[in-house]
Amino acid sequence: MHEYTSRVRVWGLSCPGFPEEVSRARRWTRDILRGSPLAEDAELIVSELSANAILHTASGREHGSFHLAVAVSAQVVAVSVTDDGGTGTAPKAKHQDHDAEHGRGLGMVSAIAHRVVIHDSDHGHTVTAELFAGPQRGGHPC
Repeated sequence: MHEYTSRVRVWGLSCPGFPEEVSRARRWTRDILRGSPLAEDAELIVSELSANAILHTASGREHGSFHLAVAVSAQVVAVSVTDDGGTGTAPKAKHQDHDAEHGRGLGMVSAIAHRVVIHDSDHGHTVTAELFAGPQRGGHPC
């Protein structure tokens, strides 16, 4: 195989930071992953991460946006959401009381995904959730 040949396919989408764009991001993810056993989990993760970007960062302000990427290979589906920053701290999973109305989204993403990686830059945060194909699911590394 040639060294530049890859079997990974990557899609990207930029959305204005409006709440209704969360459903667009969800539909887009579902369309890309149609027929994949990981589609529902990926769709839920994209929904949570997109909503978090709009609610908690500059993505939800005037002229804000968030950016999605979906990478698919035979072994992994990786979904990433990049926000516009504007917060003093990076996203992190919090252990909330089960009755809490807010603050459980990233913890839920961590429970569904096999791995969650948070990358900070001067321009925002990228949260990537990886779902591994195969028998192990729900936060357990292969």
